[in-house]
Amino acid sequence: MSKIEQIFDLQNKVILVTGAAGLIGSKFCKVLAETGSIVAVADIQEQKTLALAAELQNQGFQAAGFSVNITSPESVHELVTQIVNRFSRLDVLVHCAAMDPKFDRTKKQEHAAGFEDFPLGVWQQALDVNLTGAFLCVQEAARVMLKQKQGVMVLVSSIYGMVAPDQRIYQKGLFKPPYYSVSKAGILGLTRYVASYYAGKNIRINALSPGGIYNDHEEAFVREYSSRTILNRMADVSELEGALLFLASNASSYMTGANLVVDGGWTTW
Repeated sequence: MSKIEQIFDLQNKVILVTGAAGLIGSKFCKVLAETGSIVAVADIQEQKTLALAAELQNQGFQAAGFSVNITSPESVHELVTQIVNRFSRLDVLVHCAAMDPKFDRTKKQEHAAGFEDFPLGVWQQALDVNLTGAFLCVQEAARVMLKQKQGVMVLVSSIYGMVAPDQRIYQKGLFKPPYYSVSKAGILGLTRYVASYYAGKNIRINALSPGGIYNDHEEAFVREYSSRTILNRMADVSELEGALLFLASNASSYMTGANLVVDGGWTTW
């Protein structure tokens, strides 16, 4: 094995991916499986989760599916307990799970409420998932990693955790809801807090902040969004793979509390 292969080596590492049924989470499960790691595929969407795990197993990869409600301390504890009982350890947490409203033809009604009229119930539900869920998953993973005396965590944030959404690129009368920016900024704060809290404990935690990823968006939105990026396009989800492998492996051994931005230059200007 070459030096480069060694620093990126994730073979037989036990890696938990939350939000595994989503666009980013499912892609991350697949690329991690290809590295030879043991992937714990976890999401509240049980059928999709088990189907993805079975797909990976049928391709000869090491994977297992788990249903989890990340807003429930009991559910998160049970998830991590099952993983440790089955695989004896948890080396890496990749936390992707979040409510992420998509601008598509079927969900326009979810984006029609302006800030002054935004429903409190939706706000509270989103913070439960996006922030409390992350807190619970990191907390539970940390307990295991402290006992192991090592561990790595990667939390998926967003460029909208760094800068506000440009509401002008969305269709007239529709908005990116406030909870998304606020919760993704919270992920960055959580990352820095946990990194500093576990100083000297051999536990590293970093954030990954993607820009817009193409997912069958309407042509007008793609055009408007792309015009704001230096590379003049949206990302393909596969373009996050390198960043993930870097953060999850020893290639990033001198990084903790950091935020790796993959946004085509959106936040540069």
